[in-house]
Amino acid sequence: MTRSHAHDLIAFVHQISLDDLPPAVVEQAKICLLEALGCGAFGSSQPWSRMLAEEVLSEQSRGVGTIIGRAEKVSAPGAALCNGTAIHGYELDDLIASSVVHPGAAVIPAALAAGEAVNATGARLIEAIVAGYEVMHRLGLAIGPEPFKRGFHVTSLTAPVACAVAAGIVMDLPLEKLLSSIGLCCSSASGIKSFATGNGGGMVKRLHLGRGAEAGVRMSQLAERGFLGPPFAIDSRFGLLEVFGGSGAMPEKLDSGLGGDWAISQTWFKVFPVCGWIQSAIQLLLEFRGETPLAASEIAKVRIGVSEYAVRNNSEAAPIDTMGAQYSIPYCAAVALTGNPRDPEMFAPSAVNRASTRELAARVEVVVDPRIEAVYPAQYGASASLTLTDGKTFEGIVLDCHGTPADPCTQEESRAKFKLLTRGRISEAQADALTEYVRDAADLSSVRLLTGTLSPARSHDPSFA
Repeated sequence: MTRSHAHDLIAFVHQISLDDLPPAVVEQAKICLLEALGCGAFGSSQPWSRMLAEEVLSEQSRGVGTIIGRAEKVSAPGAALCNGTAIHGYELDDLIASSVVHPGAAVIPAALAAGEAVNATGARLIEAIVAGYEVMHRLGLAIGPEPFKRGFHVTSLTAPVACAVAAGIVMDLPLEKLLSSIGLCCSSASGIKSFATGNGGGMVKRLHLGRGAEAGVRMSQLAERGFLGPPFAIDSRFGLLEVFGGSGAMPEKLDSGLGGDWAISQTWFKVFPVCGWIQSAIQLLLEFRGETPLAASEIAKVRIGVSEYAVRNNSEAAPIDTMGAQYSIPYCAAVALTGNPRDPEMFAPSAVNRASTRELAARVEVVVDPRIEAVYPAQYGASASLTLTDGKTFEGIVLDCHGTPADPCTQEESRAKFKLLTRGRISEAQADALTEYVRDAADLSSVRLLTGTLSPARSHDPSFA
């Protein structure tokens, strides 16, 4: 078989073994798993997740797949679709900055759904998660800057292939069938960033990761039956990289330094439920104001310095829905100064149109800061200055915000986030059990022990909330 950069990458991840992985990589996979499930528990109660679950359940599918927050069982692809959408449902899931991808909301639901279907072990789940993160990150790097500039959502272009890898590994597909699944998923790559305009983002971005997870599981199941996909669909003529990346594609990044700096070790866990580009600005403004929120009347001037891309795409001062608010630097700045930007309710529809917040957002100036532009996209930094009506001034810059690998969250912070996201959505007993199963994931005899904690305790409950 002819070799390529993609084939070397897939052959490498196909051989990943828990026994050979660095302990830190295994522990990071567990943290990613717990973070994703916390995001999924919260996201499962959002309108878009409810609608999607009802649609999938209306098909009266049969299977063992668990939808987070639902008692009914569905097919593995249906579970992956719903859970990927829920995990990515409120801008709280993980990301890797240099490749601009959100692996957890795609790879983890795909691995869980496929693993649940075949009753895989916890060790196989961990291997599949590590492999999926590796592939999604490297695809994001290799596809180059062109898709991003043209308005494609790089996360949703790379997710199907990464999910095929995760699902295929947890299903123990032989290499030839895994390559077929990947080839099929290359034709599932899609997703445009129309949600990031000032005209209302709707709910489609939430769906992008669910669709990627669904494709990975479905195509792996088809490949297992013998359905053939093109084995060189990543980096061949008319392959994924050529079609989307064009002349800017860098296929050599697919296999450069394999086994060195693991992708999952570069994961960034968000502190605030907003776009990654805005995290640093919120952090600065919280430091300026202190523990007590300010009144809008106390604020004379706010100026935020970011990259040219963020100025162009994240400067809408009057968002009209949750998606728009989570992508608006002015709105997020106003919330950071006058409210609690950690609280997802600050981005609910009822909050977005609050007059005092909108008035302050309209006064926030967003500019290109050459210092931030120089390090973008490797770092999602921001500078900020704040002037109060009493004359006090504050100024600062952050290149690596809290939660990034350069300034990681503590285990205590991660647990606190998990408790916040699951509170009122699963019982304390379920949350404790889930935490234990994740902690011991590598030793679980069956993935179903873990997924069994994701359904409501009473079978007639429609959801956790």
